[in-house]
Amino acid sequence: MFLQGWLRSLLLLALVMTGACSPAAPLQSGPSLSEAAAPVSSPVHPPVASPVGQPVLVRPALPPEALPAPAPTPFPTRAEPQITAPSALLIDAVTGRVIFEKNASERRAVASTQKLLTALVVYRDAPLSDLVQVKASDTQVVPSKLYLKAGETYTRADLIKALIVKSGNDVAKALARDVSGSQDAFVALMNQTALEIGMWNSHFKNPHGLTAEGQYSTAHDLGTLARAILQIPYYRQCMQTKEYLFQYPGGRTRKIENTNEVLDLLPYCTGMKTGTTRASGKCLVSSGRLGNRSVIAVILGSSEPKVWQESVALLRYGLER
Repeated sequence: MFLQGWLRSLLLLALVMTGACSPAAPLQSGPSLSEAAAPVSSPVHPPVASPVGQPVLVRPALPPEALPAPAPTPFPTRAEPQITAPSALLIDAVTGRVIFEKNASERRAVASTQKLLTALVVYRDAPLSDLVQVKASDTQVVPSKLYLKAGETYTRADLIKALIVKSGNDVAKALARDVSGSQDAFVALMNQTALEIGMWNSHFKNPHGLTAEGQYSTAHDLGTLARAILQIPYYRQCMQTKEYLFQYPGGRTRKIENTNEVLDLLPYCTGMKTGTTRASGKCLVSSGRLGNRSVIAVILGSSEPKVWQESVALLRYGLER
Protein backbone atom coordinates (compact mmCIF):
# COMPACT_ATOMS: atom_id res chain seq x y z
CA MET A 1 0.00 0.00 0.00
CA PHE A 2 2.78 2.29 0.98
CA LEU A 3 4.62 1.38 -2.18
CA GLN A 4 1.63 2.15 -4.43
CA GLY A 5 1.20 5.64 -2.88
CA TRP A 6 4.83 6.42 -3.39
CA LEU A 7 4.67 5.37 -7.06
CA ARG A 8 1.59 7.56 -7.73
CA SER A 9 3.36 10.60 -6.21
CA LEU A 10 6.43 9.98 -8.33
CA LEU A 11 4.33 9.67 -11.53
CA LEU A 12 2.43 12.89 -10.80
CA LEU A 13 5.66 14.82 -10.23
CA ALA A 14 7.00 13.63 -13.59
CA LEU A 15 3.85 14.75 -15.40
CA VAL A 16 4.00 18.23 -13.86
CA MET A 17 7.63 18.67 -14.81
CA THR A 18 6.86 17.79 -18.45
CA GLY A 19 3.98 20.33 -18.55
CA ALA A 20 1.46 17.69 -19.54
CA CYS A 21 -1.01 18.64 -16.85
CA SER A 22 0.17 22.02 -15.50
CA PRO A 23 -2.71 23.97 -13.97
CA ALA A 24 -0.95 27.35 -14.65
CA ALA A 25 -1.81 29.67 -17.57
CA PRO A 26 0.27 28.98 -20.69
CA LEU A 27 3.47 31.05 -21.21
CA GLN A 28 3.39 33.67 -24.00
CA SER A 29 5.91 33.04 -26.74
CA GLY A 30 8.71 35.60 -27.43
CA PRO A 31 9.20 37.43 -30.73
CA SER A 32 10.35 35.54 -33.81
CA LEU A 33 13.72 36.37 -35.42
CA SER A 34 12.03 38.40 -38.14
CA GLU A 35 10.00 40.33 -35.60
CA ALA A 36 13.06 41.01 -33.44
CA ALA A 37 14.93 42.48 -36.41
CA ALA A 38 12.16 44.91 -37.37
CA PRO A 39 12.94 48.62 -36.66
CA VAL A 40 11.46 50.11 -33.55
CA SER A 41 9.76 53.48 -33.94
CA SER A 42 10.84 56.35 -31.73
CA PRO A 43 8.14 57.04 -29.13
CA VAL A 44 8.83 60.78 -29.59
CA HIS A 45 8.82 60.85 -33.40
CA PRO A 46 6.48 58.04 -34.56
CA PRO A 47 6.30 56.96 -38.18
CA VAL A 48 3.95 58.89 -40.40
CA ALA A 49 2.48 57.84 -43.73
CA SER A 50 4.24 59.01 -46.88
CA PRO A 51 2.20 60.03 -49.93
CA VAL A 52 2.46 56.45 -51.22
CA GLY A 53 1.47 54.88 -47.93
CA GLN A 54 4.92 53.76 -46.81
CA PRO A 55 6.08 54.62 -43.28
CA VAL A 56 8.82 57.23 -43.02
CA LEU A 57 10.63 58.41 -39.91
CA VAL A 58 10.22 62.02 -38.80
CA ARG A 59 13.70 63.41 -38.10
CA PRO A 60 14.10 65.51 -34.96
CA ALA A 61 14.60 69.25 -35.60
CA LEU A 62 18.22 70.50 -35.71
CA PRO A 63 19.31 72.77 -32.87
CA PRO A 64 19.57 76.43 -33.99
CA GLU A 65 23.37 76.38 -33.99
CA ALA A 66 23.38 73.44 -36.41
CA LEU A 67 21.14 75.11 -38.98
CA PRO A 68 22.86 76.43 -42.15
CA ALA A 69 23.53 80.17 -42.26
CA PRO A 70 20.99 82.15 -44.27
CA ALA A 71 22.00 83.18 -47.77
CA PRO A 72 23.34 86.75 -47.95
CA THR A 73 20.90 89.40 -49.00
CA PRO A 74 21.47 90.27 -52.66
CA PHE A 75 23.46 93.50 -53.01
CA PRO A 76 22.40 95.70 -54.59
CA THR A 77 18.74 95.09 -55.45
CA ARG A 78 18.31 97.42 -58.44
CA ALA A 79 18.90 96.29 -62.01
CA GLU A 80 22.50 96.23 -63.27
CA PRO A 81 23.51 99.26 -65.34
CA GLN A 82 24.25 98.80 -69.03
CA ILE A 83 27.98 99.53 -69.34
CA THR A 84 29.41 99.99 -72.84
CA ALA A 85 33.00 100.59 -71.72
CA PRO A 86 35.21 97.59 -72.57
CA SER A 87 36.34 97.20 -68.96
CA ALA A 88 34.60 98.17 -65.72
CA LEU A 89 34.47 97.37 -62.03
CA LEU A 90 32.44 98.27 -58.96
CA ILE A 91 33.61 97.17 -55.50
CA ASP A 92 32.82 97.78 -51.86
CA ALA A 93 35.51 100.22 -50.73
CA VAL A 94 35.77 98.67 -47.27
CA THR A 95 35.69 94.92 -47.95
CA GLY A 96 36.79 94.83 -51.58
CA ARG A 97 33.72 92.76 -52.46
CA VAL A 98 33.01 92.83 -56.19
CA ILE A 99 29.54 94.20 -56.91
CA PHE A 100 29.82 94.48 -60.70
CA GLU A 101 32.54 93.68 -63.18
CA LYS A 102 33.07 93.57 -66.93
CA ASN A 103 36.40 92.31 -68.29
CA ALA A 104 37.92 93.59 -65.06
CA SER A 105 41.06 91.44 -65.37
CA GLU A 106 41.82 92.55 -68.93
CA ARG A 107 45.18 94.30 -69.26
CA ARG A 108 44.85 97.80 -70.66
CA ALA A 109 46.56 101.17 -70.81
CA VAL A 110 45.16 103.21 -67.91
CA ALA A 111 46.71 106.64 -68.58
CA SER A 112 46.85 109.09 -65.67
CA THR A 113 44.82 106.91 -63.31
CA GLN A 114 48.19 105.34 -62.46
CA LYS A 115 49.19 108.66 -60.89
CA LEU A 116 47.33 107.31 -57.85
CA LEU A 117 50.19 104.81 -57.51
CA THR A 118 52.73 107.62 -57.92
CA ALA A 119 50.98 109.45 -55.08
CA LEU A 120 51.01 106.31 -52.91
CA VAL A 121 54.75 105.77 -53.42
CA VAL A 122 55.42 109.40 -52.47
CA TYR A 123 53.30 109.08 -49.34
CA ARG A 124 55.13 105.94 -48.21
CA ASP A 125 58.55 107.49 -48.85
CA ALA A 126 58.73 110.57 -46.61
CA PRO A 127 56.58 113.27 -44.95
CA LEU A 128 54.49 115.37 -47.30
CA SER A 129 55.98 118.46 -45.64
CA ASP A 130 59.35 117.74 -47.29
CA LEU A 131 60.48 120.27 -49.90
CA VAL A 132 60.94 119.50 -53.59
CA GLN A 133 63.13 121.66 -55.83
CA VAL A 134 62.16 121.46 -59.49
CA LYS A 135 64.89 120.60 -62.01
CA ALA A 136 64.92 121.29 -65.73
CA SER A 137 64.50 117.61 -66.58
CA ASP A 138 61.19 117.58 -64.66
CA THR A 139 59.68 120.11 -67.07
CA GLN A 140 60.56 118.17 -70.22
CA VAL A 141 57.28 116.35 -70.75
CA VAL A 142 54.15 116.88 -72.83
CA PRO A 143 50.94 118.29 -71.30
CA SER A 144 48.94 118.23 -69.26
CA LYS A 145 51.30 120.39 -67.21
CA LEU A 146 51.35 123.02 -64.52
CA TYR A 147 54.41 124.54 -66.22
CA LEU A 148 56.68 124.33 -63.23
CA LYS A 149 60.03 126.05 -63.65
CA ALA A 150 63.50 124.84 -62.75
CA GLY A 151 64.64 126.16 -59.39
CA GLU A 152 61.14 126.54 -57.93
CA THR A 153 60.52 124.92 -54.55
CA TYR A 154 57.29 123.35 -53.32
CA THR A 155 56.22 121.03 -50.55
CA ARG A 156 55.34 117.49 -51.54
CA ALA A 157 51.83 118.19 -50.26
CA ASP A 158 51.45 121.10 -52.71
CA LEU A 159 52.58 118.96 -55.64
CA ILE A 160 50.46 115.95 -54.63
CA LYS A 161 47.33 118.12 -54.61
CA ALA A 162 48.15 119.44 -58.08
CA LEU A 163 48.90 115.89 -59.26
CA ILE A 164 45.52 114.56 -58.12
CA VAL A 165 43.33 117.52 -59.02
CA LYS A 166 44.91 118.68 -62.31
CA SER A 167 47.02 115.65 -63.29
CA GLY A 168 50.21 117.56 -64.15
CA ASN A 169 52.79 115.37 -65.89
CA ASP A 170 55.63 117.72 -64.90
CA VAL A 171 54.46 117.41 -61.30
CA ALA A 172 54.64 113.61 -61.54
CA LYS A 173 58.18 113.77 -62.91
CA ALA A 174 59.32 116.19 -60.19
CA LEU A 175 57.94 113.98 -57.42
CA ALA A 176 59.40 110.80 -58.92
CA ARG A 177 62.88 112.27 -59.31
CA ASP A 178 62.76 113.75 -55.81
CA VAL A 179 61.86 110.38 -54.24
CA SER A 180 64.24 108.10 -56.13
CA GLY A 181 66.77 110.25 -57.95
CA SER A 182 65.68 109.09 -61.39
CA GLN A 183 62.55 108.03 -63.22
CA ASP A 184 63.85 104.47 -63.71
CA ALA A 185 64.50 104.04 -60.00
CA PHE A 186 61.08 105.43 -59.16
CA VAL A 187 59.38 103.11 -61.64
CA ALA A 188 61.06 100.14 -59.96
CA LEU A 189 59.61 101.37 -56.67
CA MET A 190 56.18 101.74 -58.29
CA ASN A 191 56.20 98.13 -59.45
CA GLN A 192 57.44 96.92 -56.06
CA THR A 193 54.70 98.87 -54.28
CA ALA A 194 52.08 97.57 -56.70
CA LEU A 195 52.98 93.98 -55.84
CA GLU A 196 53.02 94.72 -52.13
CA ILE A 197 49.43 95.98 -52.14
CA GLY A 198 48.11 93.20 -54.38
CA MET A 199 48.26 94.69 -57.89
CA TRP A 200 49.50 91.44 -59.41
CA ASN A 201 48.41 92.09 -63.00
CA SER A 202 50.07 95.45 -63.61
CA HIS A 203 53.38 96.78 -64.89
CA PHE A 204 54.45 100.41 -65.05
CA LYS A 205 57.06 102.26 -67.09
CA ASN A 206 56.65 105.89 -65.97
CA PRO A 207 55.10 107.95 -63.14
CA HIS A 208 52.57 109.89 -65.24
CA GLY A 209 50.76 107.35 -67.44
CA LEU A 210 51.75 108.56 -70.90
CA THR A 211 51.68 105.68 -73.36
CA ALA A 212 54.65 103.30 -73.11
CA GLU A 213 55.08 99.83 -74.56
CA GLY A 214 54.68 97.15 -71.91
CA GLN A 215 52.83 99.43 -69.48
CA TYR A 216 49.43 98.20 -68.36
CA SER A 217 47.05 97.59 -65.50
CA THR A 218 43.51 96.26 -65.00
CA ALA A 219 40.26 97.49 -63.51
CA HIS A 220 40.71 94.99 -60.66
CA ASP A 221 44.18 96.29 -59.85
CA LEU A 222 43.06 99.91 -59.98
CA GLY A 223 40.28 99.04 -57.55
CA THR A 224 42.90 97.61 -55.20
CA LEU A 225 45.00 100.77 -55.56
CA ALA A 226 41.99 103.00 -54.94
CA ARG A 227 41.21 101.20 -51.66
CA ALA A 228 44.77 101.92 -50.48
CA ILE A 229 44.53 105.60 -51.47
CA LEU A 230 41.26 106.03 -49.56
CA GLN A 231 43.13 105.22 -46.35
CA ILE A 232 45.05 108.51 -46.58
CA PRO A 233 43.03 111.47 -45.19
CA TYR A 234 44.95 114.19 -47.05
CA TYR A 235 44.50 112.37 -50.36
CA ARG A 236 40.76 112.03 -49.74
CA GLN A 237 40.64 115.80 -49.17
CA CYS A 238 42.53 116.48 -52.40
CA MET A 239 40.33 114.19 -54.50
CA GLN A 240 37.16 115.98 -53.36
CA THR A 241 38.52 119.43 -54.23
CA LYS A 242 36.61 120.83 -57.21
CA GLU A 243 38.85 123.86 -57.72
CA TYR A 244 41.49 125.91 -55.93
CA LEU A 245 44.26 128.44 -56.50
CA PHE A 246 47.69 126.90 -57.05
CA GLN A 247 50.40 129.15 -55.59
CA TYR A 248 53.63 129.52 -57.55
CA PRO A 249 56.76 130.98 -55.89
CA GLY A 250 56.76 134.77 -56.09
CA GLY A 251 53.02 135.10 -55.58
CA ARG A 252 51.74 134.05 -59.01
CA THR A 253 48.58 131.92 -58.83
CA ARG A 254 46.61 129.70 -61.18
CA LYS A 255 43.05 128.45 -60.86
CA ILE A 256 43.09 124.66 -60.84
CA GLU A 257 39.87 122.80 -61.73
CA ASN A 258 39.36 119.12 -61.03
CA THR A 259 39.28 116.96 -64.15
CA ASN A 260 36.73 114.57 -62.55
CA GLU A 261 33.31 115.76 -63.75
CA VAL A 262 31.44 113.22 -61.63
CA LEU A 263 32.09 115.53 -58.66
CA ASP A 264 29.55 117.90 -60.24
CA LEU A 265 27.08 115.17 -61.19
CA LEU A 266 26.69 113.29 -57.91
CA PRO A 267 26.63 115.01 -54.50
CA TYR A 268 28.03 111.93 -52.78
CA CYS A 269 30.97 111.41 -55.15
CA THR A 270 34.19 111.54 -53.13
CA GLY A 271 36.58 111.97 -56.05
CA MET A 272 39.47 109.83 -57.37
CA LYS A 273 41.36 110.17 -60.70
CA THR A 274 40.87 110.65 -64.43
CA GLY A 275 43.08 109.49 -67.30
CA THR A 276 43.09 109.96 -71.06
CA THR A 277 45.41 109.02 -73.90
CA ARG A 278 44.77 107.78 -77.43
CA ALA A 279 45.82 104.29 -76.38
CA SER A 280 43.73 104.17 -73.20
CA GLY A 281 40.61 106.07 -74.16
CA LYS A 282 38.72 107.85 -71.40
CA CYS A 283 39.43 106.30 -67.99
CA LEU A 284 38.11 107.14 -64.55
CA VAL A 285 38.50 105.75 -61.07
CA SER A 286 35.72 107.25 -58.94
CA SER A 287 34.42 106.74 -55.44
CA GLY A 288 31.29 107.57 -53.52
CA ARG A 289 29.87 107.38 -50.03
CA LEU A 290 26.21 107.39 -49.02
CA GLY A 291 25.13 106.63 -45.46
CA ASN A 292 27.36 103.87 -44.16
CA ARG A 293 28.19 102.49 -47.61
CA SER A 294 31.26 103.34 -49.68
CA VAL A 295 32.09 102.07 -53.18
CA ILE A 296 34.75 102.43 -55.87
CA ALA A 297 33.99 102.41 -59.60
CA VAL A 298 36.46 101.93 -62.45
CA ILE A 299 35.73 102.66 -66.13
CA LEU A 300 38.46 101.98 -68.72
CA GLY A 301 38.61 102.52 -72.47
CA SER A 302 35.51 104.67 -72.66
CA SER A 303 34.66 107.90 -74.48
CA GLU A 304 33.17 111.23 -73.56
CA PRO A 305 30.51 111.74 -72.20
CA LYS A 306 29.96 108.03 -71.53
CA VAL A 307 32.86 107.84 -69.09
CA TRP A 308 31.00 110.24 -66.79
CA GLN A 309 27.56 108.78 -67.39
CA GLU A 310 28.60 105.19 -66.79
CA SER A 311 30.66 106.07 -63.72
CA VAL A 312 27.56 107.79 -62.30
CA ALA A 313 25.49 104.71 -63.16
CA LEU A 314 27.90 102.41 -61.32
CA LEU A 315 28.07 104.61 -58.23
CA ARG A 316 24.28 104.88 -58.11
CA TYR A 317 23.97 101.13 -58.59
CA GLY A 318 26.20 100.51 -55.59
CA LEU A 319 24.79 103.15 -53.26
CA GLU A 320 21.17 103.96 -54.10
CA ARG A 321 19.21 100.92 -52.99
